Amino acid sequence: MPKRIIKVNLRNVLQSKGYDQKRLADETGLTERTISELVNGKMKRYPKDAIERIAEVLNIIDINDILTLVEEETKA
Repeated sequence: MPKRIIKVNLRNVLQSKGYDQKRLADETGLTERTISELVNGKMKRYPKDAIERIAEVLNIIDINDILTLVEEETKA
């Protein structure tokens, strides 16, 4: 059975809305490190507060725009 993983789509969302990581950090009050770790999929846990702030600033209604559950690609 394939393993499911969380895919972070934040990089694409930022680009489509004309934001960079620094601007998002400034407007959410989150650290640039937190934003960078989210964008690069480096977080082991996704802070609810951080996701809510990002959604508020970027006017995101559906969390699937930021995070989606996908089947992990198998390495051949």
